[in-house]
Amino acid sequence: MTEHQTLTLQEIRIALAGKTLVEVDARIAPGEVLTVMGPSGSGKSTLLALVAGFLAPVFHASGRVLLNGFDLTGLPAEQRGIGLLFQDPLLFPHLSVAGNLRFGLPRATRDRTARVEQALAQIGLTGFGDRDPSTLSGGQQSRVALMRLLLSAPRAVLLDEPFSNLDTHRRREMRQLVFDRLREAGLPSLLVTHDREDAEAAGGRVIEL
Repeated sequence: MTEHQTLTLQEIRIALAGKTLVEVDARIAPGEVLTVMGPSGSGKSTLLALVAGFLAPVFHASGRVLLNGFDLTGLPAEQRGIGLLFQDPLLFPHLSVAGNLRFGLPRATRDRTARVEQALAQIGLTGFGDRDPSTLSGGQQSRVALMRLLLSAPRAVLLDEPFSNLDTHRRREMRQLVFDRLREAGLPSLLVTHDREDAEAAGGRVIEL
């Protein structure tokens, strides 16, 4: 079991051409979802890019990103241990459903086939392992993307409008699944959205840009 972590955004400020876009100072506890809301162009995705480690050099950023007190600010994205969930599932088209899940598993994982079968059962897709991801519904693809993320054992999670491409029913279903799983895993999570229902479902604090 991964040690539960706290994600701290310490006096973060992001500016473009001298104009401040985002200012955030927040601590996200294990299992908590902090929501950042704002219209398109307000800097929400820019904040995620900073935390994830791939902020474009055109932006000027100050402050620190800490995970359990360890400073991630200077680390490349692949060394930060942060998982991302986007509005598109971004499943690999050349891999089967099981192949996509296997990709998420750390290399040292034993019994990979059993882990994948267990993961499929957890998201209600038993028997779907050999399927081409393109044959799945949008909701099913989103569930596979979520489980691939969780199998990678991230230490914190960033959510970039992850429900916006789903219809109303699927959106409610996925919100509950995602937020329940993140709480169960004790993962500090940062959600950016323009949808107030997303923020309400996340159940945590809300910062408005």
